[in-house]
Amino acid sequence: MIALKMEDMKGFTSGLFVGNLFDSWLLREAVIVTFNTFTIDGHIRAGYYTQQELEENHVGELSTWQTVRPFCFSLIKGKRLPGSFQITLQLPAAGISRFVQESQVDFRPEQVGGLYLNIRYEEGVLHCVTGLSLKVFTLDRQMEQEWDQWVKGYLKGKGIPFSDV
Repeated sequence: MIALKMEDMKGFTSGLFVGNLFDSWLLREAVIVTFNTFTIDGHIRAGYYTQQELEENHVGELSTWQTVRPFCFSLIKGKRLPGSFQITLQLPAAGISRFVQESQVDFRPEQVGGLYLNIRYEEGVLHCVTGLSLKVFTLDRQMEQEWDQWVKGYLKGKGIPFSDV
């Protein structure tokens, strides 16, 4: 797990809320504080979609960031900055499979519970913190270290400047 400070807050938040920086990622949770505290649980409610809609739109357990992003943006846009926000994103299953294969770690994709990026804006500072969960017990930190490096590479590849905290 590493914490990164986003050096270009305006560029990062523009990519997050207006652009497609994380559109393919899944939303676990978003908490946005403005005049109220708004909490969004990214889990899809069973029964909301028909079986046909689930299959046609490839709807899984969590909403994509792309689906929820406009709602989150509507909460923060305006003349005043939000008091804070925290967004937890998760790499989708296909991304986990690619990551495991490319990083050549000693894990199978089904052993990975999730690869996460926690985005937190508070007191005028924007941080991203990596995280992961495994479905198996291990003392080996190779997966965590590979994930940390992958996130840094992802941000660099998108032109997002950051510094280690």
